[in-house]
Amino acid sequence: MIVNRRTGSLYEEKETKLVSWLYHNIIGRFLLKILTCKFISNLGGLYMRSPLSKLKIKKFIRQNHIDMTEYEEQTYHNFDEFFIRKIKKEARPIINDDNILMSPCDAKVLSYKIDSDAKIYIKGRYYSLADLLKDTSLAQKYDDGICLVFRLCVDDYHHYSYIDEGKILASKKIAGKFHTVRPIAFERYPVFKENKREYSLLETKNFGDVVQMEVGAMMVGRICNHDVKDFSRGDERGYFRFGGSTIVLLFEQNKIKVDDDILINSQKDIETQVKMFERIGGKK
Repeated sequence: MIVNRRTGSLYEEKETKLVSWLYHNIIGRFLLKILTCKFISNLGGLYMRSPLSKLKIKKFIRQNHIDMTEYEEQTYHNFDEFFIRKIKKEARPIINDDNILMSPCDAKVLSYKIDSDAKIYIKGRYYSLADLLKDTSLAQKYDDGICLVFRLCVDDYHHYSYIDEGKILASKKIAGKFHTVRPIAFERYPVFKENKREYSLLETKNFGDVVQMEVGAMMVGRICNHDVKDFSRGDERGYFRFGGSTIVLLFEQNKIKVDDDILINSQKDIETQVKMFERIGGKK
């Protein structure tokens, strides 16, 4: 279930018949072993960058109710060019207030408490931060902290940004599979532990040392992060190629306070729909 924060309306995201079959059927789960590998993701990427894929654009816009007036005008030679389209700056204004925590992207967000053993309970499954980060000492830094999970769907803008001014202290890339990040996958697989991902440890001006992680998903073969050492509030960090995908933010204890509506929705396992640079909390 997802709540539209601007209208207050609640709606359910329906699974496609194909995705449901893949994750619930024995034969489908066998095929998943092939479909979630890097080779298939790369193959899908080749098609999305081919001129033939251009034919999908108009139907995709119509089916997903995408408001193209928000985006810069350009000619698309393939679907990949359309998917990584740039949004107009005035469509996503930055909040220039150091006390406000902004969303790094367009997404459906959930807030989780990290327990004292650096574990998070997400969608009926415990995740160890040590497994997620592949770094035990870094994981312990976030004991009793906050984890924010931003799930991007195909209709979302797939560029993402930095939430504050700061610098990158360290980065890591972790090879993995390409499960969908739709809720159905969490029922059977530890998606965040298995999927391809990369993250950076950010020293921020207002929110302490923050981990920003990008998680790849089915048909997302590439996480495209810009090579920078320092960044300003609202600077673009990178973008995802085609498909759904996820961004995870980890905050240390007593650094932020998440807005009440997001906390209440998260306790009910309801995602809150947010836009990039929209307020989601504040400095504690």
